Amino acid sequence: MAKGHRSQIKRERNANKDTRPSAKLSYARVSVSKACFVLDAIRGKDVTTALGILTYNPRYASSLIKKLLESAIANAENNNGMNRDNLYIAECYANKGPTMKRVQPRAQGRAYRIEKRMSHITIVLDEK
Repeated sequence: MAKGHRSQIKRERNANKDTRPSAKLSYARVSVSKACFVLDAIRGKDVTTALGILTYNPRYASSLIKKLLESAIANAENNNGMNRDNLYIAECYANKGPTMKRVQPRAQGRAYRIEKRMSHITIVLDEK
């Protein structure tokens, strides 16, 4: 059991919060494995290089991640007052989201299940 008043406990919890700028895309209609191919290509790179990689990457997930990265850059500039030239991608990961279950009719009255997977994609930036 935590000691102290409820407001004191909340104050201590908020003091440990991560202040780095980030952006999160929830319920993206792309599987985690497909999103990770693109995220692995940009992890640790500076934002201008990452935007260039995402612009010319042919995968569908790259368009989603590019929009998410631009949002994270805007958050860094407007909310944290950071300079765009000094930013790099500190963390980027995709977590599993809910799965939509659909049915595909097959021969002789059978039905096969189709699983349409979703993911939650997060990008965290930091200054050099």
